[in-house]
Amino acid sequence: MVAAELQGIGMTSRRTRMRLIQRLRESGIRDEQVLGVMGDLPRHIFLDEALAHRAYEDTSLPIGHGQTLSQPYIVAKMTETLMAHQPRKVLELGTGSGYQTAILAQLVAEVYSVERIKPLQDRARERLRQIGIRNVMLRHADGGMGWPEKGPFDGIIVTAAPREVPEELLEQLAEGGVLVAPVGDEAQMLVEITRHGDKFKTREIEPVRFVPLLHGVIR
Repeated sequence: MVAAELQGIGMTSRRTRMRLIQRLRESGIRDEQVLGVMGDLPRHIFLDEALAHRAYEDTSLPIGHGQTLSQPYIVAKMTETLMAHQPRKVLELGTGSGYQTAILAQLVAEVYSVERIKPLQDRARERLRQIGIRNVMLRHADGGMGWPEKGPFDGIIVTAAPREVPEELLEQLAEGGVLVAPVGDEAQMLVEITRHGDKFKTREIEPVRFVPLLHGVIR
């Protein structure tokens, strides 16, 4: 936990965060470890000051460059799905604000996070440093290609929606590993893909709405 590192950061009360956690429980999130991490982590520090007052609404919020900080329920659902497989080494595609990254870093041993938009990555790096997260490696690159030289990964989490999951990502899954991602164009579905040898089992979870997974880098 990074709770000790967070003392004095912002004025939002823990009671406000706990109301959000209760709403997540009521929405069906059951993993108490995930809920505990999200309850300790102040979401408002991952937003610009003008939006910080909305941090504990269960809604997605803009973070600039056409990207969003995902709805807390979706963050919790994706993390809970991933953690059901007890991964130790996780690849995240789309660092964004660093919020999902910070949650993962408190649940697994190693996080490798790829972001194609350099200004977002720079801000995320500073936020992670500020709260004492030290088990994350960041890379500025096209997320659709993953991070093959650091693989294989026990888990992969994708925070933007590809039309189809790139084969390059599936190849970076370890045996028994799981990929959690929104997939599709207008109609998107959150899916869990588990590797068994050369075969991949897909389970549909629920409809979602994410920004599309784009290619190319922005400096």
